[in-house]
Amino acid sequence: MTDPTPKATTKAPRTRRKSAPAAKQARPATRPVPAPAATPAARARRSLAEPFAPPPERNPLDRRVHAALARATSSVSPIALMLASADWAGHLALSPGKRIELANLALEQMRRLLRYAQEAAATPPGTPTHECVQPPAQDRRFKAPEWHQWPFNLMHQSFLLTQEWWDAATRGVSGVSRHHEDVVAFTARQLLDMFSPGNFLPTNPLVLRQTLASGGANLVRGAVHAVEDLERSLSGAPPAGADEFVVGRDVAATPGKVVLRNRLIELIQYTPTTAKVHPQPVLIVPAWIMKYYILDLSPHNSLIKYLVDQGHTVFCISWKNPGVDERELDMDDYLQLGFFAALDAINAIVPGQKVHATGYCLGGTLLAIAAAAMARDGDERLGSMTLFTAQTDFTEPGELALFIDESEVSLLEAQMEETGFLTAGQMAGAFQILRSNDLLWSRIVGEYLMGERAPMNDLMAWNADATRMPARMHSQYLRRLFLNDDLSEGRYPVGGRPVALSDIDLPVFCVATLTDHVAPWRSVYKLHYLVPAEIRFVLTSGGHNAGIVSEPGHPRRNYQLLTRPAGDNYTPPEDWLQRAPRHEGSWWPAWQAWLAARSGAPTAPPALGAPEQGYPELEDAPGRYVHEK
Repeated sequence: MTDPTPKATTKAPRTRRKSAPAAKQARPATRPVPAPAATPAARARRSLAEPFAPPPERNPLDRRVHAALARATSSVSPIALMLASADWAGHLALSPGKRIELANLALEQMRRLLRYAQEAAATPPGTPTHECVQPPAQDRRFKAPEWHQWPFNLMHQSFLLTQEWWDAATRGVSGVSRHHEDVVAFTARQLLDMFSPGNFLPTNPLVLRQTLASGGANLVRGAVHAVEDLERSLSGAPPAGADEFVVGRDVAATPGKVVLRNRLIELIQYTPTTAKVHPQPVLIVPAWIMKYYILDLSPHNSLIKYLVDQGHTVFCISWKNPGVDERELDMDDYLQLGFFAALDAINAIVPGQKVHATGYCLGGTLLAIAAAAMARDGDERLGSMTLFTAQTDFTEPGELALFIDESEVSLLEAQMEETGFLTAGQMAGAFQILRSNDLLWSRIVGEYLMGERAPMNDLMAWNADATRMPARMHSQYLRRLFLNDDLSEGRYPVGGRPVALSDIDLPVFCVATLTDHVAPWRSVYKLHYLVPAEIRFVLTSGGHNAGIVSEPGHPRRNYQLLTRPAGDNYTPPEDWLQRAPRHEGSWWPAWQAWLAARSGAPTAPPALGAPEQGYPELEDAPGRYVHEK
């Protein structure tokens, strides 16, 4: 593949704010031995010495009350909603001009709807009419032709006009904070979506047609589906069809060995499938919010298998699904017991070779923290850094920020103090709300009203195999990264000293996805002004997961790619969109070629594990942690 990187300009690169290269070369290439795990008291003392304010000690009675409130409200703070509503309503009350605009908009919409009703009534059946409002591009609820027939055309147009009015009412009110505006707009949209005409039998033409054609059999099937889903939910069983994708047989089936196990991770080394391999290995750091096999689904769409078949030695971390016993694990533990423990093992198994580290989502954020700490300490064991949909600046984290403010985090902490972890259901529920039309209402209509089970696939089965998160780690993650943005602002401590992303001089391959609700691509793109190293940035079609699971041959996939040379000037994201060439197909081959060019000439593959170094073959992949529920 040709490299679309523009030729370097004659402009001198920026001066890096870092130590002289000679001084860096003189530092030891090994990581200092980490200090013993801190006790809770020591952690409290440590946090007071750092530029981070830990949550205040909570009165036991308050903790119980707040935890009960969190359980009752699915961890949504009613106080946060009240504050946002009061901010919006109070400033709207003091904005007569805005209220006049909204009144005029309502009158104009009424006139448009009346004209549309008259045109529709006078038009012969089957003849398209000019609609008075178009749904957003991503809204597929009213695409079917039946929605454009009387009286359903009037119903859905009236709904879209109401949605348009509330969007105008909740946006652009002078004096309302941006966060409160987003919360009110999101809440209004969720309430409106509940009453969409597509969600009810009498007002959905597709459901009515199916009911008449089948004599109501669809409703009977839907009732059976609802009862079955309720039973599965109460018993903790996976969704219907997920049991067809067995971990280790149908998914997570790439052959390999577990070569390291500690209280937090298993490290899997995959069996080579080529006679020769690139000498420099790849370490994959998935997010612990998900099971690692998102990158090792079925054989045809496994990114890990793809890399192995291309001649790479691949290692992957499989995180333990934490329970009460792991409640005190924190971000430092995930760094030391996770990334650095895996890196030490790889150095023993493949000695003397640089490691190409790859982090996905939260695993990418952890990798960026580790790479900054290694650059600070002169640890030169990494050859490159790849980030998949990973944020390093959290000032604009997308719609997840709706659930992250002091009130929300405090309520969540109270609940986690009692349980010891964030439950899988809480996390899944938050993501479901963010995409309620796709993940909630469309499913309810399809399975319970239409009586049609959506076919299960490997990605959906993986998505149902959720994980928990330790209370202490999750509190630190929310406060240090989301609330305080410590990482991008140079306050995040590793080993008691802050790290700076500007110290990273590794070549970077960064992937963002166009419709990501978790890590919006413009937020991921901010890496360009945080890290002065060479960055090859890819923007691919798809969302947070489907855009990454984008194997060659996958239909309707495309991406844009452009390389920013080290030290070059910053290009705003909108300018990047205009400059970056577009390519059809999967971005995997582009990444693999980038890795291969930096991984050395192929040679004989290394052995699996290194028993003499303390890393024996423990068991076959995928190991035992991935099976924990």
